[in-house]
Amino acid sequence: MSRLLSKKRQLAGQSQTQLVTPVSANWQYVGFEAHQLNVGETVTLATEDDEVCAVILSGKANAKTQQASWHDIGDRMSVFDQKAPYAVYAPAQDEICIEALTDVEVAFCKAPGKGGHAAKLIRPEQCQYETRGVASNTRHVCNILFGNEPADSLLVCEVITPSGGWSSYPPHKHDTDAAPAETQLEETYYHKIDPPQGFAFQRVYTDDRSIDETMAVEDGDLVMVPEGYHPVGVPHGYQSYYLNVMAGPSRNWIFHNDPDHEWIIERDKKVTNG
Repeated sequence: MSRLLSKKRQLAGQSQTQLVTPVSANWQYVGFEAHQLNVGETVTLATEDDEVCAVILSGKANAKTQQASWHDIGDRMSVFDQKAPYAVYAPAQDEICIEALTDVEVAFCKAPGKGGHAAKLIRPEQCQYETRGVASNTRHVCNILFGNEPADSLLVCEVITPSGGWSSYPPHKHDTDAAPAETQLEETYYHKIDPPQGFAFQRVYTDDRSIDETMAVEDGDLVMVPEGYHPVGVPHGYQSYYLNVMAGPSRNWIFHNDPDHEWIIERDKKVTNG
């Protein structure tokens, strides 16, 4: 199995299904946890030196930090409802507690924090929801903690790719600290599949092919992208969701397309413009 792939794993009596740390990923910035809670269960995460964005992937919950609380948040029962999520942001040296009012899936997105922002609730109407691409490259993107909301280093968004489609495509990368041409950002992809018995494919590769991994990802799996290009393809009959977490030396997403495939962009522009 690829070192870039973390399979879903839930031990008896535990809610956690994914855990990636900078140590386990052998990088510097991004951490990630996913939990599945039954009605009435709670999970509490101390932020320590990180800022954390807890995304309510599905279900309804109460949430609180050390300074604030919010009740009955969550407006979708599936990530495929094509509704923006509720999320809770907490700075370093704080905590987030999630209490499940229904069955809940929650993701904790983590990156180094300076404590410069107050805890807050991010409501669906604060997210930026848009459809990009054409034909088999169409995807639906929702920015949760991106240009729409300030943070120290975290960038969080989610993407739905329809049946038989591609996303993060044409292949692009963001592994070089060379703004304004490109920025360096580590990234995780937390995958969900509809129906859940399906699978999708993700390739991660560099120009020199020192990394060249193609992975079959199933519902609840996670892919780590330390560097390189990282497109996703979805088989006919299934649709893909993934939650992206990015962080690096600066909070700025500037990507570089694989020059071998950049011609597709100009072709798609001609199709869109008639």
